[in-house]
Amino acid sequence: MGAHEILVGASLSLSGTFRLQGEQALNGLGLWADHVAGEGRIQPRVLALDDRSRASLAKENVLRLLTHERVDCLIGPYSSGLTLAVAPLAEAHQKILWNHGGASDAISQHGWRHLVSVPSPAGDYFRSLPLWVKRRDPEARRIAILYGKAGSFAGQVAQGAAESARAAGFDLIRLTAFDSPSRNAPALFDEALEPVPDVLVGVGSFQDDIAMVRRRELLAGVKSLAVVAAGLAAFQRELGDLAEGVIGPSQWEPGSPEVPLLGPDSAWFCSAFRRRFHQDPEYPAAQAFAVGVIFTECLRRAGSLEDESLLRAAHALETTTLYGRFRLDPVTSRQIGHGMLLVQWRDGRKQIL
Repeated sequence: MGAHEILVGASLSLSGTFRLQGEQALNGLGLWADHVAGEGRIQPRVLALDDRSRASLAKENVLRLLTHERVDCLIGPYSSGLTLAVAPLAEAHQKILWNHGGASDAISQHGWRHLVSVPSPAGDYFRSLPLWVKRRDPEARRIAILYGKAGSFAGQVAQGAAESARAAGFDLIRLTAFDSPSRNAPALFDEALEPVPDVLVGVGSFQDDIAMVRRRELLAGVKSLAVVAAGLAAFQRELGDLAEGVIGPSQWEPGSPEVPLLGPDSAWFCSAFRRRFHQDPEYPAAQAFAVGVIFTECLRRAGSLEDESLLRAAHALETTTLYGRFRLDPVTSRQIGHGMLLVQWRDGRKQIL
């Protein structure tokens, strides 16, 4: 390898359940690599292996990247489940896992040192929703939260929303777990809608959330409907007019007014992304680009690819990128700088609340 060339390895879902997010992440990484190469400081070469959205393949990929390819920089997969599967491997090899796509609170609860995360954790996804509702409807007092049993992500999103609802003054909070995929929306709603809540929150897979919203006719009396999938543009493409009014969480939006201290701003990123890939970027692409920007800055500060030096630089870093604020908790490595956004579909477009 040349003096400034670095090998960046990633296990990404280029097929399977998380294909859309994995492709966006790969495009974001590619755009970052071209951007920093154009600046002349480093020449990243991205090697992406398809994990097909399966934990077993993600682990095989990461082991190959660590032991055979001996990558300089290891980028994590998309999804909390896959990130949780590969993080112990990175820790065992004392290699930093640069995490762009795993948001489960469990990721920071294992005590893994070699982990640098850019996303807000799952518990924050709907933390601002109950207060937002209360400010617009002080009489709102009932909230029902439906969440998938599988994995840790959905339960943590649900728990964060419930905690926030209690703090906001909701006095009837119902949490209902379901098996994913959800095959019987009417039966699920029967349990959650007795009594009819002011707010209904759905936290399942993308297809679970789609299935719930397709049966909106069963939700008479529910004033606010929120599902995690509503943060993605694919949600509206799937549902059309049924998406109208639905609220979702978003790690990043193109219209975010954040002024970055590091790297290009959102306007540049969106324009460059559309020019190269002929589509709009979504938050998985911004997350991947941002983790590259953070890695680049840590490399500049450390002056070395040695992981302990990079880790010290990451823990000392407090800054903003086009993705938002970056700051790690010094004890848990949890991302505590970045803030979640709430969005709502209005007239076929996402609007930041």
